[in-house]
Amino acid sequence: MRSLKVLLPSTAMLLVVANLVVGQTQGPLKDPGATVAKPRKTTPEGKPADEELPKIPSKLKKDPKQDPKDMTQFQSNVDIVTIDVAVIDNKGHFIPGIPAGNFRVLEDNVPQQVRKVDMGEAPMTIAMVIEFSNLFQRYWSSAWYQTLQLAWGFAESLKPEDYAAVVAYDIRPEILADFTTDKMKIREGLDRLKIAAFSEANMFDAVTDTADRMSAIEGRKAILLITSGIDTFSKITYDQTRKKLQESGVPVYSIGLMQMQRDMADAYMAPTARMDFLQADNELRTFAKETGGAAYFPRFPGEYPGIFQMLHQSLRNQYVITYQPSNTKHDGAFRKLKVELVNPATNEPLPVKDEKGKPIKYQIVTKTGYKAPRAVE
Repeated sequence: MRSLKVLLPSTAMLLVVANLVVGQTQGPLKDPGATVAKPRKTTPEGKPADEELPKIPSKLKKDPKQDPKDMTQFQSNVDIVTIDVAVIDNKGHFIPGIPAGNFRVLEDNVPQQVRKVDMGEAPMTIAMVIEFSNLFQRYWSSAWYQTLQLAWGFAESLKPEDYAAVVAYDIRPEILADFTTDKMKIREGLDRLKIAAFSEANMFDAVTDTADRMSAIEGRKAILLITSGIDTFSKITYDQTRKKLQESGVPVYSIGLMQMQRDMADAYMAPTARMDFLQADNELRTFAKETGGAAYFPRFPGEYPGIFQMLHQSLRNQYVITYQPSNTKHDGAFRKLKVELVNPATNEPLPVKDEKGKPIKYQIVTKTGYKAPRAVE
């Protein structure tokens, strides 16, 4: 079967004017107790030291026989919480070499006793959730072309050991390729993205359904959401979507479509259409921030490789923090999390400097909380 990649001409970048007539906190910079970000230690074979690979299930589909109690993120009888944390500089690069003693975890604003901080690199487990609807992705439109560029480009950037799945959505989500390390199966799934069927784009339903299916996966995992951000007819609301994503423990990385086209068509857009797109961008940023992911809004194809590189760095390189929560209630409540870098001698915010002694602006990326287990009656 001929690949869609071969069939995409460079002249297909057509405007969709007809369709459009439409926080992350930076870290502190000054403190005498600075730390130097040093290269990550590796073994003689070039692999990260003390690497621990995640256990990967073979299927994306939920097992109807699975007990919901087995889908919690930690053992309820031990009460151990593990969170993934990435410290990223202002260029999106992972900052290695931060000592374990400089991390502070707050649960509902209460400092926790950190038991262990590990750092490693592991294969990615990622579900590509792709908007493919006649709302914007009509055959040979610029948004159709951009969607395929991003989907194919990211698929080509995967390493042989990475697990990926392909989920497309319009009026409902459809699994085009289940989790696999076989790039040919991923290509076969993407080959089905040819002509959209419906004009609905139910993003909330699609992303929460995928996050729910992934909640039982152990190890590092994420959703790559390629979308306009517009939701037309989902069964659940925006607030319900936020809550479900927070509780799933699956980071969401979003790539917003049609940024350049929107800028070019801005003079022709109705105020309500412009507000819809601004609200869509804000929703993608919120999903990313609250789940420990990131949101990107590229205007030119030349930005895509850099986005793919930042995605790989964020998903492969992370600090894994383990602690025992001081709140031992099994009440099923949502507990807010905050991770900070501090100088343990002064208990003040910690600045990070490069090897030349220059301050590095950084941001800490992690999920905003987790749902406590509920006691079994």
